[in-house]
Amino acid sequence: MRKVDRAKYDEKRQHILEAAERCFQRDGFRGASIGDICAAARMSPGHLYHYFESKEAIIEAIFESRLEREAAIVGELTQTPNADLIAAICGWLDGRMKDVRAHGTSLGLEMRAESARNPAIAKIASRVDRGVRELLSRLIREGQERGQVDPALDPDSVAAVVHSIIFGLNRLGAIRDSKFDVKAASAMLKLLMERFLEPQRRMSSRSTSSSGEPKKTVK
Repeated sequence: MRKVDRAKYDEKRQHILEAAERCFQRDGFRGASIGDICAAARMSPGHLYHYFESKEAIIEAIFESRLEREAAIVGELTQTPNADLIAAICGWLDGRMKDVRAHGTSLGLEMRAESARNPAIAKIASRVDRGVRELLSRLIREGQERGQVDPALDPDSVAAVVHSIIFGLNRLGAIRDSKFDVKAASAMLKLLMERFLEPQRRMSSRSTSSSGEPKKTVK
């Protein structure tokens, strides 16, 4: 039996994933065929099936790879004592908006659209969403332990809300609304997260007017 060169195998596998992702971004999950992916990867279907048995297996590998990279980043942040975790969370969310800015669509949205009619994709989407929420929750919890994030917040609930927000913004960008400015939305999301996550501070503006005089209570 011929011994498999693991390094070459992994390199070829990654080459297929990159080619497939370009096809999915261009034509969508349903629009991109195995033939299209083979053409982009410059290999025969028989050769491709040696690495992946289906389009579902390819899309699963793409998102597993993304989660692994994000988990590595989260792991590094939690091991860095001076890391600004709110800034890290904002940077992560901005990175998730870059897909829309670059392509006018989101592979994540494509997968979720397909999940409505494809049980295999639905399972993958559910697992990916859960993984993203767990990583966000981990960052938020670590931020609370460092005094950077409001300790009154529930990390799991915050992660679910933040995940829903970024999903909604990606959807707006993907439908190509001419009035939707993705870059401006990213900046607003950053401001929203900073104000939402920061520990509650004693803000004199809440108890005084802009002139510095105490606000009058309306009876």
